[in-house]
Amino acid sequence: MAYANGRLIHDADSHLMEQGDCLDRYFEARLLKRYRELPAMAAKAESHRSGAEGRRLQDDAQFRAGVDANVLLRKNYEAHGSFIAKDRPHALDLLGFASQLVFTTYCLGNFGLDQSDDLELCYAAASAHNRMMTDFCSVDARLLATAYVPLEDFERSKTVASEAIRLGARALMIPSVCPQRHAPSHVALDPIWAMAQEAGIPILFHVGGEEKLNPVYKENGLPPVPDFHGGDDNFTSVSYMPIPGSAMQTLATLIFDGVFDRFENLKWGAIELGAAWVPGWMRSMDSAAHAFSRNEERLRKLSAKPSEIVQRQLRVTPYPHEDAAWIIRNAGESVCLFSSDYPHVEGGRNPLKRFDESLSGCTPDEIRRFYTDNFIDMMGEGLAPALRYPAHLKAA
Repeated sequence: MAYANGRLIHDADSHLMEQGDCLDRYFEARLLKRYRELPAMAAKAESHRSGAEGRRLQDDAQFRAGVDANVLLRKNYEAHGSFIAKDRPHALDLLGFASQLVFTTYCLGNFGLDQSDDLELCYAAASAHNRMMTDFCSVDARLLATAYVPLEDFERSKTVASEAIRLGARALMIPSVCPQRHAPSHVALDPIWAMAQEAGIPILFHVGGEEKLNPVYKENGLPPVPDFHGGDDNFTSVSYMPIPGSAMQTLATLIFDGVFDRFENLKWGAIELGAAWVPGWMRSMDSAAHAFSRNEERLRKLSAKPSEIVQRQLRVTPYPHEDAAWIIRNAGESVCLFSSDYPHVEGGRNPLKRFDESLSGCTPDEIRRFYTDNFIDMMGEGLAPALRYPAHLKAA
C-alpha cells in the first residue's frame, strides 16, 4: 500500500536533488565557463560531494533493493527518484500522491545572479534551469515542473516566461526579493502575469528566493548553532524567522498596486515559506488599506479588502510543525495546501501524520480543501483534468 493509503492528496512541494553538472548540457556553450566560475559555485562543493556519494549508492543493487521500505526514510541524494528521472514515477507510486509540484534544490536563488550586474548570465541560468526541470518532469504527467523567471529585465523576463510555458512548465516561480531597479509590481511586468493567466498556471514564490538573514546576527559570542544537516548554511531558529519577510512585502505590494485585481483569475502560491505569518499579515494589510485609503487612490480602487483578495487568489503551504488548523481558522479555508518537501530532511519522515494531527479539529470540508481542492484551484490548467480527482483515490 502506498504511503497515502488511497487518499486523494496533491503535493504542493517536492524537489530534485540535482548533481553538480545538472545544467551543463542546457547552457549555451559560450556561457558555460562563466557559469562554472561563479563565486556561488564554491559554496556548492559539499553538495557536489554528497551528489557523487548519492550516485554511487543509487548504482548499488543492494541499496536499491531497499527502495520500497525506505521511501520516506532516505533523504536528499539517497532518496529514490531524487535525481534519476526514470525513478521518480516509482517514488510517486510509493508515496501515493495524485500529483507533485517539483522544484529545484541546486538552483534555488539562481546562484545570486538576480542581484548581480551579469543579467545575460542571470537569464541564461534561469533558462537552463527551466529546460532541465521540464525535461526531468516529462517522464510522468503527475510531475508538475516549475520554471524560474527573474524579474530584473522586462524584455528578458517575457522571453524566459514564454519559453517556459512553451516547454510545458506547470507554474512560474519568481523571487520574493525585490528586483534591483524597479518594484515587482511594475506595470512593465504585466505581460508576465498575462501569459500565466492566459495559460491558466500559477505564479509561485519559494524559499530560497528571499532576502537572507544579515550574517552579523550570528556574531553573538557563542558557539555556532547547527542546522538540520549539522552545518550552519541552512536554517536555524534565528535565520528561520525572516524567511517569509520578503514574500510578505512583495505580495502586499502586488496587492496594493492592483496586480492581483488586474489579473483576478491568476493564482499565486507561497511555497515552503510557512504560513503562521499569514493571518496577522492579512490583518495588517487590511489595517494599512483602511489607514491610508484617504490619501492613496490605488487603495480605494481595490476590488475588496486585501484579506479577501488573499483568500481569492493566494495559496500557502504551512510547515508540518505549524498549527495548520489555527492558520485555516484565521486565514480562511481556501488558503492552505499540503506539502511533503520530498525528499528534503525538513519534510520529515511522516508529514501526513503531523498534518493529520494538526487538522484534527477541522471540518471534513476544510481537510479536503487542504489536501486536495485548494491545490486544484491554484494549479488551474497546470493540472490536467484527469489528474485532479482520479477515480482510484478517495478524498482525504
